[in-house]
Amino acid sequence: MDIPTTAAAFSEQRARLMKIMQRYAGRNMKRFLTLEQQAFADGALPTKTKELLGLVASAALRCDDCIMFHLLGCREQGVSSAEMEKALNVALVVGGSITIPHIRRALAAWDELEQGG
Repeated sequence: MDIPTTAAAFSEQRARLMKIMQRYAGRNMKRFLTLEQQAFADGALPTKTKELLGLVASAALRCDDCIMFHLLGCREQGVSSAEMEKALNVALVVGGSITIPHIRRALAAWDELEQGG
């Protein structure tokens, strides 16, 4: 199954797959999903900062699904294009040139969001 390249298609597929995951998820899987929600809630660090951190980690780890998830979270949190670019620059420095294809796709997705997609 390919990762959708548009934000809308990604969101639709993720929602569909999360329903399936919830149907089969046992206690440990559900606990992890709850932990994830709690980790990104406002606290000592605002959610906006946490989404940028998630974007950096996802790009450095080269997970396109996670990159798209955090790009959408960044957008929802009001991250500017300049902030997003600086975060991806950190990912490039941390992850090296192997992250470039993932960063290109991230920038294309961000551009789509900026254009109202």
